[in-house]
Amino acid sequence: MKYVKTAVVILNWNGLQYLKKFLSTVVRYSKSESTYVYVADNGSTDDSVEYIKNSFNDVKIIEFDKNYGFAGGYNKALMQIKADYYVLLNSDIEVSENWIEPIVSYMDNNLDVATCMPKIISYYDKERFEYAGAAGGFIDKYGYPFCKGRIINHFEKDKGQYNEVDDIFWATGACMFIRSDVFENLGGFDDDLFAHMEEIDLCWRIKNRGYKIKYIPDSKVFHVGGGTLPNNNPFKIFLNYRNSLLVLYKNLPSSKLISILFARMILDGFSAIVFVLSLRFSFFLMVIKAHISFYLLLPKYIQKRKLLKKYNSTKHKQIYNKSIIFDFFIRNKKEFKELKF
Repeated sequence: MKYVKTAVVILNWNGLQYLKKFLSTVVRYSKSESTYVYVADNGSTDDSVEYIKNSFNDVKIIEFDKNYGFAGGYNKALMQIKADYYVLLNSDIEVSENWIEPIVSYMDNNLDVATCMPKIISYYDKERFEYAGAAGGFIDKYGYPFCKGRIINHFEKDKGQYNEVDDIFWATGACMFIRSDVFENLGGFDDDLFAHMEEIDLCWRIKNRGYKIKYIPDSKVFHVGGGTLPNNNPFKIFLNYRNSLLVLYKNLPSSKLISILFARMILDGFSAIVFVLSLRFSFFLMVIKAHISFYLLLPKYIQKRKLLKKYNSTKHKQIYNKSIIFDFFIRNKKEFKELKF
């Protein structure tokens, strides 16, 4: 394919309703001589490909024979695209005018920045931040992700409190800008994760290599959220619990590996009990299944950890050295400004 400076790449799986709703806006506010829009289709069965071919002559399509998940799908797609920057964009996002330039310009002028994300606002409540990224991603010491503007299920109003460029720990896969050479040099996403937590794993590896990850508020997009897997989907519970353990095992420094992993397993056990007490038995079974899958994948991840061990670092200021779960539910800390890093 032809070389281009910026490639906006939407990974689609049966997202026809979102393509109909949002793709025209993406094309309108993205297409230029230096930017191309691609849709990589993960084996959809809902006529997504036919719709794009019939409606958008200037959108380039990459077709796969089956669903390779978020990680595998993007890995396969980006191998076929030549660009300086990849912009990974969910199909259920409405972009705004001039959403690309502030981030690409910042990255052009800051070569130590490998990855960036815009401000993520809820599509349905445009005064509040959205779950998947909000104003930048962080994790606590046990690997639980949270964001500026969104902790657990509390969403702050956007009052301009996060209108400054800031260092973050992870950029959301819903709208991630990343240098193509960094993506390729690090081997892309971890295919074995399939979906969920793969962007946190990639960003952790990026941080361990000494690069910076930034939140750029001058760019803003609006996210529906849960477009492929709703939050109450048992398979999503399975992926989040399993992948969180795998990401911790893979990236934690040796000095913290055993203690943190053991504590996280105890916390998962408490979660499973809560699911039983609330009669959500399918969720309980997914937690058990996630832990079984973790142990089955452990031999492969022992090898992955060995390859990355020399890069594992303890010095990331964006890792919250406390429990976000404890602070949220017990200490009633609902907003990012209340946390003491």
